[in-house]
Amino acid sequence: MKKVFKNACVTGAGNGIGRSIALSLNEEGYNVVCADIDVKALDKTLKLMSNKNSKKIKIKCNVSILKDIDNMIAKTIKEFGSLDIMVNNAGVTKSLSLFDLDEKHWEWMNSINAKGTFFCLQKSAKQMIKQGHGGRIINMSSVGAKGFVDVSNAIYAGTKGAILSMTKTSSQELGEHNINVNSICPAPTYTDIVKKLVEKRAKEKKISKQKMIEYYIRNVPLGRFNETEDISSMVLFLCSEGARNITGQSFNIDGGLIPS
Repeated sequence: MKKVFKNACVTGAGNGIGRSIALSLNEEGYNVVCADIDVKALDKTLKLMSNKNSKKIKIKCNVSILKDIDNMIAKTIKEFGSLDIMVNNAGVTKSLSLFDLDEKHWEWMNSINAKGTFFCLQKSAKQMIKQGHGGRIINMSSVGAKGFVDVSNAIYAGTKGAILSMTKTSSQELGEHNINVNSICPAPTYTDIVKKLVEKRAKEKKISKQKMIEYYIRNVPLGRFNETEDISSMVLFLCSEGARNITGQSFNIDGGLIPS
């Protein structure tokens, strides 16, 4: 796929989907800023990057802290000269029932998933407008925002719903600046977080891990979990020239689980 832009920043790049996205961008020749609160995890991500012709740096960033976001963008500009692609992937959750959720859970998930995504979006868009040649912003939502029955918890679903709304509204405002804003809604993707979730719920239901996996994919027409590469492939497409006229959309990657 033809590349229009060259410099990308990925939050939550230390593990799981974020790591896969960062590795895929590097492999395709993009310069990549890998941001995460876990610096040791970032070290592993950078070690796994195989394209020696592309630049890569790590930045410690807690997206719930605005100064950290400002620092991340400033270092991106210092190292690469521009910020062309912003992938807002950082997010947190925990398997909890409705009545086990409390104010601390609300503040924790909203500060990272909703607040963090919004201000990364806002501040990266401001930088892209200043540069004057457009850009791509990709926000990580979830099928949990669209009614997935086995979502980890209700607050998490709400934060991911907020991401869908801010994606749509910001795309309308940023279109005149040639900035595309889209979101991706994965179904459960077999990362370490999901593995822990499967193990926890298997113990709660007193069934085997395999039976729990079968339960999770029972309504998936393609009959399988996502792999992280399924998500990073969509990111590569949305960064390409082929997606130049796509904005304000949300893309389910779920094996057919959610109909819309």
